[in-house]
Formats: sequence, structure tokens, C-alpha cells
Amino acid sequence: MKASLLTAALLTAAVAASHAQTTNTAEPKMIADGVGAKYMRVEKMHQVRYIEIFLAVREAKTGKLIAACYNTMFTTNGIPVSKNTASQELVQGLDFAKMKQEYGVLGASLNGPKLWLPDWTEVDSGVVREFNGIKAAWVAQLNMDKGGAVSESTPYKPFTIARKSGVGWNKGTTVLLLDDAEGNTWIMKGFQLGLTPKYTYEEFISAGQDQFKKLPPGWKFRVKTLDKDLIETPEGGVATIMPDEFFNVYDKTGPGMSNYKP
Repeated sequence: MKASLLTAALLTAAVAASHAQTTNTAEPKMIADGVGAKYMRVEKMHQVRYIEIFLAVREAKTGKLIAACYNTMFTTNGIPVSKNTASQELVQGLDFAKMKQEYGVLGASLNGPKLWLPDWTEVDSGVVREFNGIKAAWVAQLNMDKGGAVSESTPYKPFTIARKSGVGWNKGTTVLLLDDAEGNTWIMKGFQLGLTPKYTYEEFISAGQDQFKKLPPGWKFRVKTLDKDLIETPEGGVATIMPDEFFNVYDKTGPGMSNYKP
């Protein structure tokens, strides 16, 4: 599993095959992991290593395909001094076929490992589950039947996702930006490491725009040190996000998304 978009695509394929045989199964208990989720704010998150686990099921009432998302950064353990919430050894040992059977779900998938680039995050955190010794908390539910599902994403093509969480970058933090041909600025939120990293975060920054081979005409990559706090709170609880060709993930900035465009 090289990256979040690829693994999500595999998830969808696996779900389609499984659904043909299990259209009337009862909902697994984990479907309620977001009930009673509690608000939490986490600080000192810049460059924290994390993963997300997606467990996909069909809602009994609607028949819609949904995926519960579990994130390793939002457990009661907090952020460790090492800033590593998902060790390479444990991530490599994840068995998604076993996970699928254990939780009684139609599909299981991995996002990451990645580095989280905002300095702080506000999120509703639900039930904490353990995957091969890795603890991860429920943080979101994705509707996989609607347009814009992760599996349908292509590099540099924006899509929307329901998200109430707020994120922020502090004054003095170095951020990675993409300016598109229409004048929009996108800020990198998740830096893709993957199971077999090709470069470090520092090496990626040093390589600059020259490493981008599929960047659309008129687009530019730049690195900036913020001269004031950047706060992102998606208007109406809907965020506009976008992947690049390296499976890094960006959020749109400006009106409706953040307090200013960097």
C-alpha cells in the first residue's frame, strides 16, 4: 500500500466484491464509535507521524457505503515526545484481511504513514481501538457513496469532504503552498511518507518545484514562513481538499476556509 489514495481505491474494490455476498448482514458494533465523541484540542502537532485506518460498512437502514476513520494522533495518550504515533514496525505488521474479519466490515484500508503539518487541531474524538498494537481514535465518518470519495481522487483535482474540525498553523511555522492558475492558494496538511519513504520532509522542501512532474500549467509551488497565525475553519463544516502527485494532501485557503490566504 503505497499511499492513502491507492489504499482507499483498494478498499472500495474490496467492498464491492464483499457486498455482492453480504448485502443483508447486521451492522458491526464499530458503526457507533462516533456516538458521544468528545471535543478535544491537541497542540504541538507540527511534523507528528501518524496513520489513519478506514473501516467500511453498509448502513442497515440506507444501504449506503460508509467508512469510519481512526487516527493515531487523537487518543488519550496525547502526542509523545518522539512525535511518532505509529511506528514503522507496527504499521508494516498491519493485517487488513484479518482486520476486516475481526471487525466484521466490508473493507479495511490505510492512509499514510504521513506527517501532520498544522501546529494544532480541534476535533471530535470517539472510541479508541487498537490495530496491531497501534491505538487510534474515531475522528470522522466518510460517505463513500457520494461523489468525491477518496478512491475517486486524482492529483490536483479538488473535492469536498464534511469536516467540523479546525486546524491552525502558528506564526513562524514553515508551510508548503501550491498556487493554482485561478489564484487559489493550497496549504499542505499531510506530508506523505508511505511504507517505503523515497525522501525526507527536508529533502522534499529542498527539491522545490523541480520535482513536480505533473503540476498543471500556471501552478507554482512555494515555501513560506508565516508572519501571522493561519486558522482554518471550513464554512458550513465542508472543507475543500486536494492531493498532489506524491499523495500529499492540501487544504484550500482563503474565504470560506481560513482567516486569510498565505
